[in-house]
Amino acid sequence: MSGNTIGVLFSVTTWGESHGPATGAIVDGCPPGIDLAERDIQGALNRRRPGLSDASSSRQEADAVEILSGVFDGRTTGTPISLLIRNKDAREGEYDALEEVFRPGHGDFTYFHKYGVRDHRGGGRASGRETAARVAAGAVAAKIIDRAGMSVTAYTKALGGIVADASLCVADMIDSEKIRSNELCCPDPEAAAGMLEKLREAARNGDSLGGIVEIVVRGCPPGLGEPVFDKLDADLAGALMGIGTVKGVEIGAGFEVAQMTGSQANDPMTPEGFTSNHAGGILAGISTGQDIVIRVACKPIASIAKAQQTVDIHGKPVVLNVKGRHDVSVIPRIVPVCEAMVNIVLADHWLRQKAVRV
Repeated sequence: MSGNTIGVLFSVTTWGESHGPATGAIVDGCPPGIDLAERDIQGALNRRRPGLSDASSSRQEADAVEILSGVFDGRTTGTPISLLIRNKDAREGEYDALEEVFRPGHGDFTYFHKYGVRDHRGGGRASGRETAARVAAGAVAAKIIDRAGMSVTAYTKALGGIVADASLCVADMIDSEKIRSNELCCPDPEAAAGMLEKLREAARNGDSLGGIVEIVVRGCPPGLGEPVFDKLDADLAGALMGIGTVKGVEIGAGFEVAQMTGSQANDPMTPEGFTSNHAGGILAGISTGQDIVIRVACKPIASIAKAQQTVDIHGKPVVLNVKGRHDVSVIPRIVPVCEAMVNIVLADHWLRQKAVRV
């Protein structure tokens, strides 16, 4: 099965299934001499694990990470870092009814037609459980970009049609602690309260909700990214689209640029710097030194309790009510996953740029 690795000089390979014994990641290309301990990774995993909000699954997983290789005496050695996260609360029997039935909106149908076989236990590799490995690897990447003066912060911009106040989402005003002060990781507490009520309503109705996550990169130096096929924005978009729930990515003004004139969309330059940031911190695929601003559209969870029309592997019609433990929304658990994927891309491009400018 290909497509499990991201990155060029800093690469991450994830492995494992939702209801297998464990999941994890192999991180290759991490420079030696970086302070790294399990506690550095655990903080990020704690923000992603289930059971932290009304939106999340009741599955109880500590998501305790184990570093199996690549670290000695608290420092990276430059060799591959192997990260292990054991599954402690898997309940395979809850998925017996799905062995021959495709869930609408899920990867069941496409995995079956690609491989002729699929792991129906929670979705196997297509499960959100796989993202735990990404978050663990992203925490390693964060140690690299921190050395370069970069930081990545993601937060909930919208959920269930409720949008956070734009004045509280200005890139240079974003406060990570304030974002994490509410269970939905939203910088607008009033909007967060409305979002939470929407989630409870969806749960009562056996349904799910989608939303928008915004990601801000501060401190990115100019010059990261390749000029043609490995553009920084292309790699960021690809990494974020690689998250199962993401169906759209915007950078900077995004789709709004289609309604602008050139004079409106261009970011004027002065001796003091750019006067606006419609480009979202990237021009011609290369970072400008401004904040990088990205938004991702997350679809509603596919596994819902409402009756849905589907078919089984024999093509026969089935009315399905999905049982088991599922999130009502990927938000807020997807927030640290978005940060992780951006961390990984930035770490890779930072190391690639260092190789260019020796």
